[in-house]
Amino acid sequence: MPTPPHARETDAVLDELGSSSDGLTPEEAASRLETHGRNEVTDGAQRSAFDIFLTQFDSVLIWVLLAAAALSLWAGHAVDAVLIAIIVVANGVFGFVQDYRAEQSLESLRELTAPTATVRRDGTTAEVDAATLVPGDVIELAGGDVVPADCRLLETTSLEVDEAALTGESVPVSKSPAPVPEDTPLAEQTSMIYKGTNATRGRGVAVVTATGMETEVGAIARELAGTEETETPLQGELDRLGRLLGLGVLGLTALVIPVLLVQDTPVIQAGLTAISLAVAAVPEGLPAVVTLTLALGVRRMADENALVRRLPAVEALGGVDVICTDKTGTLTEGEMVVSRAWLNDTVVDLSGEEVPTATADQQMPTATADEGTPVAASDDDRLDRLFRAAVLCNDATAEEGDPTEQALVTAAADYGLDVGTVREESPRTDEVPFSSERKWMGTIHGDVGYVKGAPEVVVSMCSEVSTSDGPAALTDETATRIRERVDAFADDALRVLALAARSDVTDQADIETGLTFLGLVGMIDPARAEVADAVAATDQAGIDLKMVTGDNVRTAAAIADSLGIGGAVMEGREIESMTDETLRERVESVDVFARTSPQHKVRILRALKDNGHVVAMTGDGVNDAPALKNADIGVAMGVRGTDVAKQASDIVLLDDNYTTIVAAVRRGRAIFDNVWKFVAYLLSANVAEVALVFIASLAGYLVLPAVQLLWINLLTDGLPAVALGTDPESGAVMDRSPRDPDRGIVGRGMLGLMAGTGTVSTVVMLGLMTYTLDGAPSITPYAMTMVFTGFVLIEFVKLFAIRWLRETPTFSNPWLTLAVAASLTLQLAVLYTPLNRYFGTVPLGAADWAVLAVVLAVTGPAYLAVATAVRRLAPNL
Repeated sequence: MPTPPHARETDAVLDELGSSSDGLTPEEAASRLETHGRNEVTDGAQRSAFDIFLTQFDSVLIWVLLAAAALSLWAGHAVDAVLIAIIVVANGVFGFVQDYRAEQSLESLRELTAPTATVRRDGTTAEVDAATLVPGDVIELAGGDVVPADCRLLETTSLEVDEAALTGESVPVSKSPAPVPEDTPLAEQTSMIYKGTNATRGRGVAVVTATGMETEVGAIARELAGTEETETPLQGELDRLGRLLGLGVLGLTALVIPVLLVQDTPVIQAGLTAISLAVAAVPEGLPAVVTLTLALGVRRMADENALVRRLPAVEALGGVDVICTDKTGTLTEGEMVVSRAWLNDTVVDLSGEEVPTATADQQMPTATADEGTPVAASDDDRLDRLFRAAVLCNDATAEEGDPTEQALVTAAADYGLDVGTVREESPRTDEVPFSSERKWMGTIHGDVGYVKGAPEVVVSMCSEVSTSDGPAALTDETATRIRERVDAFADDALRVLALAARSDVTDQADIETGLTFLGLVGMIDPARAEVADAVAATDQAGIDLKMVTGDNVRTAAAIADSLGIGGAVMEGREIESMTDETLRERVESVDVFARTSPQHKVRILRALKDNGHVVAMTGDGVNDAPALKNADIGVAMGVRGTDVAKQASDIVLLDDNYTTIVAAVRRGRAIFDNVWKFVAYLLSANVAEVALVFIASLAGYLVLPAVQLLWINLLTDGLPAVALGTDPESGAVMDRSPRDPDRGIVGRGMLGLMAGTGTVSTVVMLGLMTYTLDGAPSITPYAMTMVFTGFVLIEFVKLFAIRWLRETPTFSNPWLTLAVAASLTLQLAVLYTPLNRYFGTVPLGAADWAVLAVVLAVTGPAYLAVATAVRRLAPNL
């Protein structure tokens, strides 16, 4: 395998590419463009809008519903057939809109490229369309430019590149032409620059090594294109339910028709009975109610700053038991902050909300001596000088520039310095720019010079050190103390800079020696203040949190420790050496993954999913997109997130706040509770309908014709079922463990509930039919009306028993009370208005209602008894 460009000398890379420092000739560039193609990210075979629309109807339950519509139309119930068809089409349109938007992730990747590039062709510099770049082209880059392709650096001058969107690195990376070891992780390949990243400062010359789909961004595009859409537990459950219902309808039809014909039942009567059984078996409103309930949840989550892009994700989020989260901008603020300073014998904590001002008589409450003794107010003078040096030896403002230098300016302003005034009073007269080779920057202001840079380098340039008693000689002992303090800051994941000054400067050479060491500043991308509580809340809910970041091990471990996230740490290079089986074993015990590439993140997710976990992945960069799309739930950051990450995700956090994930999990669990309730409600009703019609038909009675069954389904599947979607959450929703995705929504508890309540309903309704028939040889309109109305009433009683089973207070949902009242009003309308002739019903008298009251008095306690038994049978519904 050839040595990669980042590990080779520049001359060797140029030779291999057939290029030189003067670049390619225009003719050679044109020839290579024909061979390599345009420098664009493509998606291969992309689904058309029509294909996306058709896939919305690729569901067994949808086909069962269409079959029910056809049967209803054949039976002469055109209105019911039209209503079912409308429900199916509405669901298809809504799903199409969601899926079509999700397909735009690859389109966003195409836009992640520089429109133009500065290229050398035959020694002449020109601006060209970045899409025409080819391997071997030599480009020039300056601060503010977007990197147009993957390139090997040839020359650099203080070049720094922000690679956060690709690698997750929280600060810009200093670049150098010097080769790095072959096994160096992507985030540490300082000799390379990558397509779609941003140069923040300095200049560079580089040779293009890869374009288009061969770049790192192109590899991400291929990963996205090859990723199949993850099916949520609810989607899988509804598909399985649809298949079972379809088989059940066919089985019932195949069974009942021969039995009825053997009993000399007329063919038409047998056919009508079969149609009634089919209609009874199909919960026509189930997809619509699921969609509406999830849509209600989406609205509530949007109010809580979580934007849902795919409806099933709402339910799936409630079942998540592992969250893989990026660090930068997700657990942290996403910007560098000066949190600590060291004045040679004094540590100043600058992380608090109130930072001391530079007044002579104010003691600094956040400053302590190394030995723990109080700090004298005179040390304000040294801190003041330190910050003045940080402001003057600095090219940034608080609003723009290198993030590290921005942090210094912001800290100085928070301390109390007027940055503009300081710079006006001490104008810059000369400078030595920062370079990755030099590792320091110097500025001269009249006869005063300041230096800022790597501590080990700056210390070597100093002969004195600033103390509370004035300048003192920089001894070996002092230098050792400085190194110890640098190590201590680094152990706390701080990026450390040293500052020094000299007051008798005449030229640039004077600031390279004889400096006075002023102190150290430590910077960090701090953890969000509220995240620690959110981490504790997810732990309380039985959710395992894993940090997966491109940042270095020390920084990742320190942030994780401050937030209470586990302790075991693994680097990306370790993942590369592991088999999938070994990773599956190790992934359970590791809490922090550092220096990870996009491929590492996907392998981690697959290992967790192979272990049976439901995984949510949070992220904001381009590098997160494959993992976001592979995860059961992809959660992108809305403020700092790239378009690629957002389009690949299921949920977007509008405030980039980790606490919003906790709120979303709570909402997802509550929504699943509501979905469970109305699925149990609808299916238990259908079981009772099927059992009643089937048993009665064997005795020669068509107790409930298709029109009445459809009406019952309309009343139960309609307003009351929809109102269940607004049920408030149980107070203990975040105290239980995540549900087992293998258990499914129709688990042991629901099956027990369906069997128990179905038996109660069937026995009671058969008893009511027998009582009202009073020995009649065939069903009478009166008996049919009593059973019809009685069935509607007991279903509403069952509804409240099911809610009790999920720990929902009886009268906590006024919308449900109104829905039940409205449905009862509709039932009365088909009894006491001219509508009764379309339903084959007759008006009921007071005595009949008394009989129905007895029926309710029997079924209510029986349903509660069944619910109690189910809770004992399956305590973790």
